[in-house]
Amino acid sequence: MDDSGSLNGLGRVMRSANELKMRCTELDENGHVTMVSGEFKKSELTAKYGLLPRDLRKIDSSLLPHILVRPSAILINLLHLRVLIKHNRVLVFDAYGTTDSKSQSVFMYDLDLKLRQKESPANGTLAYEFRALEAVLISVTLGLEKEFEGVSEPVVKVLMELEETIDRDKLRYLLIYSKKLGTFEQKARLVRDSLTELLEADDDLSAMYLSEKAEGKIREDDDHTEVEMLLESYHKVADEIVQAAENLVSSIRNTEEIVKAILDSNRNSLMLLDLKFSILTLSITAGTFGAALYGMNLKNFMEESDYGLVGISILCTAFGALVAGYGLTRLRRVQRVSMWGHSGSKWSSRSGWGLGAWGGGRTKGLQDCGDGFGGAPRLRPGESLGDLIQRERALALRLAKAEAGADEIGK
Repeated sequence: MDDSGSLNGLGRVMRSANELKMRCTELDENGHVTMVSGEFKKSELTAKYGLLPRDLRKIDSSLLPHILVRPSAILINLLHLRVLIKHNRVLVFDAYGTTDSKSQSVFMYDLDLKLRQKESPANGTLAYEFRALEAVLISVTLGLEKEFEGVSEPVVKVLMELEETIDRDKLRYLLIYSKKLGTFEQKARLVRDSLTELLEADDDLSAMYLSEKAEGKIREDDDHTEVEMLLESYHKVADEIVQAAENLVSSIRNTEEIVKAILDSNRNSLMLLDLKFSILTLSITAGTFGAALYGMNLKNFMEESDYGLVGISILCTAFGALVAGYGLTRLRRVQRVSMWGHSGSKWSSRSGWGLGAWGGGRTKGLQDCGDGFGGAPRLRPGESLGDLIQRERALALRLAKAEAGADEIGK
């Protein structure tokens, strides 16, 4: 029994010793740094500032932007900043493995200047917690703008180069830059959405007046003009960055579609050239077929004729030209693709290509119902495009009813 009790006590001691700690820098109400990279246990932070363990988990381990409003504190996790704001204290948590040390240094300098200001409604100076919040939002928006400039410049350069020539290396660079731009767009959208979510919560906005809470003042849920205007101004900045990133992503998508269309057109041109060579080869083969027949060592009763060579040559050439002309004509008709068939000509209407169930022998009946089913629909004199669309819809409805009636009769 004593051994088991000692083991349980040893386990509790080891758990408390191995409890995770968080490093942070603390600033007082005058903006002076009172502690640099001080270590706190999570249990100490939750007890001292009235937080929950899940609140610190969102700051310590979550990568998603958060702005959490608690009864006595504001927790912020935006990009490279993790900050806890009280009515008279600001804790800036150290983010392990971050690469934004310069941005954090600039933020600490700006935060120090803002916290040294005294609250004065006369000259527009905000409360302590709002000055700290504004310093955080300034650092976040400046970081987004700087990152967007670094991502957008190479993308714009590649897009301008692709307008001149299409190169495999440029397409590869465009793919790499588009992935980076997509990642940035997602990051900026998450920041904007966190601000939007906070702006839509009136109770959280009114609960952000920590200084008044400390003085015993209570605000109504809809009385939050100052903080709402502050958040809306930076929400607009974040929204502009997101819109610019979306426009650039849309330009990349449009460029990719245009490049695909150009490459498809070039591939179709090569296929067309190959088909033309095949047709010409077939015509030459057809022409030489007659010469091969007469080239056999058999009597054909034309050996002594003075015009046999000329006649057979003309006949083989004419036959080859006829095959080539027929093949090129069919190829030209196949090239002319329209919404109503392969060429929109009388031949395509008779053959029923592109007309689905209305091809073949029904074409004449459809032409009697309205002009346009044998080819493309045509505007009547004095008719607008809207009238044409309504007329085509009515005609399609009548045809659908006629088809349904024919199916019922067939059953």
